[in-house]
Amino acid sequence: MKISNNKVVTMTYVLKSDDENGEIIQQVDTDRPFVHLFGNGSLLPAFEKNLNGLKAGDTFAFPLTPEEGYGVESAEAILDLEKEIFMVDGKFDSELVAIGKVLTMQDQDGNPLEGLILEIGDEKVKMDFNHPLAGKNLHFSGTVLEVRGASHEELNHGHVHGSGGHHH
Repeated sequence: MKISNNKVVTMTYVLKSDDENGEIIQQVDTDRPFVHLFGNGSLLPAFEKNLNGLKAGDTFAFPLTPEEGYGVESAEAILDLEKEIFMVDGKFDSELVAIGKVLTMQDQDGNPLEGLILEIGDEKVKMDFNHPLAGKNLHFSGTVLEVRGASHEELNHGHVHGSGGHHH
């Protein structure tokens, strides 16, 4: 069976920065493989395009440019926020808000955003809301372990159930 929309794909992979000789960013092995409902829009489109049509036992290796991956770094995603929004009971929470920490914030629509704290000033906190892999060339390599049809329940819920997937 080949990878296509609405198939459950089990795979291992290594994600490296730059090229096949770059620093390892993430490694997914056979003891905890990546199991995903293919074509549901939750993976990078260019990642899925490179896997489409592969079958169990096939290996893959491909690069993604920043535009195909998580986008280019944007100066507009670096914001100076009022320090008062980080106050708890009238005090600035210096344990929670520290340079180098990542905080989950919300945009004006209530969507979660991960932000890296860059600077803490007298009145402002500078945060970077770019994706951590924005601006990076990425290289994926791996092996397709299994391809199967998704169950009606998996299709209705939009994710994989059971081993390696979501459990209710």
